[in-house]
Amino acid sequence: MALVRTSQLCSKGRLETYSLSNDSGLQVEIINLGASIRRFLVPDKNGDLRDIVLGYEQAQDYFQNTETFFGSTVGRSAGRLAGGRFSLHGKTYQLRQNQGENNLHSGPNGYQIRLFQLVPEETSETQLTLSLESPDGDQGYPGNLTFSVSFELNQTNELTITYKAISDQDTLFNVTNHSYFNLNGHESGSIEAHSLQLKAKTFTPLENEAAIPSGEIREVTGSAFDFQEAKPIGRDINAKEQQILYAGGYDHNWILTEPSLLKPFARAIGDQTGIQLEVFTDLPGVQVYTGNFIDNEKGKDGTIYGKRAGFCLETQFYPNAVNFPHFPSPIIKANQEVRHKTKYRLSLREL
Repeated sequence: MALVRTSQLCSKGRLETYSLSNDSGLQVEIINLGASIRRFLVPDKNGDLRDIVLGYEQAQDYFQNTETFFGSTVGRSAGRLAGGRFSLHGKTYQLRQNQGENNLHSGPNGYQIRLFQLVPEETSETQLTLSLESPDGDQGYPGNLTFSVSFELNQTNELTITYKAISDQDTLFNVTNHSYFNLNGHESGSIEAHSLQLKAKTFTPLENEAAIPSGEIREVTGSAFDFQEAKPIGRDINAKEQQILYAGGYDHNWILTEPSLLKPFARAIGDQTGIQLEVFTDLPGVQVYTGNFIDNEKGKDGTIYGKRAGFCLETQFYPNAVNFPHFPSPIIKANQEVRHKTKYRLSLREL
């Protein structure tokens, strides 16, 4: 196990790059800009290392990461918020409207373009912890928030992300990691032939093409959204179902049947490499996004990413949950620390 650190100065501060590795050959590169996963190297069936996440070539490129959100820690609240508004204790808070009339991922001044600080006492050869101070009024949210994100890599090829936060006021808190996975390698094109299975019987359909949930909870059985049994991601991605047409593919929240850090809710397999990704979480939902709007994006190693070059499994509270009382609440109470965990397990499967 090892943690390697390098740094460089830029006009906005010091960019730090950290690399965690284990004895099996897994390597995870994280930058303090957006607490972003920039590279995730995994041995394939032939023992060759594959970088399984999309990203940018230079660390400073992540200052422009306001549309794709490659690998970043998204907050203070991930997902879409209708009208960019929510009410708390009788007061209405207005956030910046950065996707039509709605707010996406807390707006252009999100955590993905913030420089996080190293927490030395919570950093070791196996774990990296980065922190951020988000003051009262930041992005339009109430409360002085102290937030940290930890990345821990073990010898059994598991990367665990732990989010920890405390605020001096009740506030909205719903962060996620926005990595785009391509288990054949980030440069290998479409992920539509990847196999995906989700332990989710229901999802939250969209009201219209603005991609805000309607508030309904709908069964997936018999629809393009049924991944209860493993199937290729692309099998139904162009179905003529209205929900698919609204998003140009998948960009929806699935309700997890059994959120758990002991049992995976998702299993994906690269059709060329046999690399298997299992995902665990204690959060209630997952936003599955299939890169429908990636278009001619310049990435690592001279790669140009196109439509559906990667898929996201964004563990979080449901989008716009603060405006639907019957959804699990993303509100945290003043002076009460909260923690959420998501774990990725990598292995190989026979093809």
